[in-house]
Amino acid sequence: MGLSETSHMAKLRGELKANEPMSRHVSWRAGGAAARVYTPADRDDLAAFLTQLPIGEPVVFIGLGSNALVRDGGFRGTVVLTHASAKRPALADGRVFAEAGVASPKVARFAAMHDLEGAEFLAGIPGSVGGALVMNAGCYGSETWEIVESVETIDRAGTIRIRAKGDFEIGYRHCELKTGGRLDAVEWFTGAFFKLAAGDGGASRARIRELLTKRIASQPLSLPNAGSVFRNPPGDHAARLIESCGLKGLERGGARVSEKHANFIVNPKGAARAADIEWLIQTVREKVRRQTGIDLHPEVRIIGDPA
Repeated sequence: MGLSETSHMAKLRGELKANEPMSRHVSWRAGGAAARVYTPADRDDLAAFLTQLPIGEPVVFIGLGSNALVRDGGFRGTVVLTHASAKRPALADGRVFAEAGVASPKVARFAAMHDLEGAEFLAGIPGSVGGALVMNAGCYGSETWEIVESVETIDRAGTIRIRAKGDFEIGYRHCELKTGGRLDAVEWFTGAFFKLAAGDGGASRARIRELLTKRIASQPLSLPNAGSVFRNPPGDHAARLIESCGLKGLERGGARVSEKHANFIVNPKGAARAADIEWLIQTVREKVRRQTGIDLHPEVRIIGDPA
């Protein structure tokens, strides 16, 4: 679908761009262009946009782009950007509601400011709420779906649903509809209701500061990265396995396995191609499998076509 084919779309209030470099929208600062990128004005505008897309049009939702890599050949479809810096969580009947595009750390801080506890770990999740839901993101012993009561979704027909937690099969870095439908193919998250216990806001804020101090000390946050590249295998840590195989500092085209945290790949000067990063992912996986017998599974979502 060309951009000219979208010019007839009625009642759209968002921003549509053609051939948009996705390096501007992913935290690795690398990768090709998307054929179309749409930033909806709000949920109703998103519904209007989705209903007018051709049935076969590939669609991907991206929030802060902290867990995605778009190959150098780009993505021949539509990317929906959900993040907007002005978006904030809100209280709704004693629960915290956050749209999918809200940055996860904002939920942690909002909950603490309202004397609610249990969301502190979200301060260590660099992405948005939508991405945290899709991959059941977690850190420091907690996971997103542990505090989710229900979610809001949208489908290609623009239908908004409130789904209970029980509608999903949830596991470690995994979330799927129990009906078998892939979330990125049939529905997308537009928001979540978090059920949190009453607590001490001061204690929660102190816990958030503690977690952020640990994160800053152990992760290469000053360099473009996409967080943890591989899932931790049962009973072990991907970073330990990668380091034990002597792969810290492995480099290609400006992309490098971080010396600070082996489960991070960094793009220090923003000069790496997506192909360089993907080569490192594949090489690390192959070398760890060959030397330890353990197959590391990537957390990162790789989309698009090679150059």
